[in-house]
Amino acid sequence: MKNLKHIAISGNIGSGKTTLAEKLAKHYGWTPLYESVDKNPYLKDFYEDMSRWAFHLQIFFLNSRFRQVNEIRANTKTTIQDRTIYEDAYIFAANLHKSGHISDRDYQSYLDIFNSMISFVKAPDLLIYLRSDIPKLVRQIQKRGREYEYAMRLDYLKNLNEHYETWIGGYKEGKLLIVDVNELDFVENTEDFSGIVNRIDLEINSLFS
Repeated sequence: MKNLKHIAISGNIGSGKTTLAEKLAKHYGWTPLYESVDKNPYLKDFYEDMSRWAFHLQIFFLNSRFRQVNEIRANTKTTIQDRTIYEDAYIFAANLHKSGHISDRDYQSYLDIFNSMISFVKAPDLLIYLRSDIPKLVRQIQKRGREYEYAMRLDYLKNLNEHYETWIGGYKEGKLLIVDVNELDFVENTEDFSGIVNRIDLEINSLFS
């Protein structure tokens, strides 16, 4: 695994990305790189008034993720990243634009910035997509108890899931592993976690075989 540089976990809000990244980092000895959720100064305001704060929120996340990509490139160790820069543009910004929360003009400005950044970005060696239905997402979101997320609408999660499935269906940037987590509990059930690890091992081995 010495040539392995970058693993990333993608998935909707509440799918378990951060928890899995933490467990895999510990298991493999990888360096975890988490999403700047708690440090985002727009997040709480965004959930209360999406149209006013959507563009600000997405620019913050995009810049934060681009910094992470540069960190990964500079790091000699294997990094596991919680969410990718692709999701910022193809999932969240696209969804907010489609829903009318980001204007055409602001969305075009956002895409111009993203397209400038993406020319410097190398795709992860392996992308792990956590597929989860809405009931599971809702349970996970309620369980972790972030107060600002309680205002999130079900149709927002549903629309994000649809964007995810479209994006993953056409993903050609690199190696992809899809893990359906609807019937899994990789926190409490060691067999579920071991099953994910076994699948990751197969993907990693095929990268260098």
